[in-house]
Amino acid sequence: MAVLPMFPLGTVLLPHMVLPLHVFEPRYRTLMHDVMDGGREFGVVLISRGHEVGGDDQRYTVGTVARVLEAEELEDGRWLVVTVGTRRVRVERWLPDDPYPVAETTAFDEPGIAGEPLPGDLTARLRHVLAMQAELGREGAPATLAFAEDPATAAWQAAVLAPLNPLDAQRVLETASLAARADLLGRLLAEIEQTLELELIQGE
Repeated sequence: MAVLPMFPLGTVLLPHMVLPLHVFEPRYRTLMHDVMDGGREFGVVLISRGHEVGGDDQRYTVGTVARVLEAEELEDGRWLVVTVGTRRVRVERWLPDDPYPVAETTAFDEPGIAGEPLPGDLTARLRHVLAMQAELGREGAPATLAFAEDPATAAWQAAVLAPLNPLDAQRVLETASLAARADLLGRLLAEIEQTLELELIQGE
């Protein structure tokens, strides 16, 4: 069990995902001071109901540990921070928000991976989605990107690059195994593919 300062957001942080943050709320300014004086890590969970500012939000219980890569405190007390997602955690118990959210967490490990490569149709489908997004003039990663050789890392890369909404990204984050993650990603990408194809047809 590890006690972590927590940053509930309207965005899902996935492992291997880079997340820039503009920290302006007083309680999270305090969090940043404590994090920078400690292990430079905090947890990120998706808000299920409510808002990022002001508190009184409801939160999902599976999140990701963010490691601070860069941090700058501005003269007015705000912070500009760049983080990267490292590993998944499950919130076992929320402690009092004093002055910011804190939780008792456990590692959310997945079963051992046999070293099978990421399914080729999954990467091909993602490349197709990225290519269609580019054709529609939307920003995104190039369709020619290279994936990591490690299948677990490659699966997270695919999840980070896929144009998922927060609820679908949370579903991916909560998958228990690599096989389940690849299957879910494949189904979500197929749905996105169909939507983009319709948009391209309508735009002709």
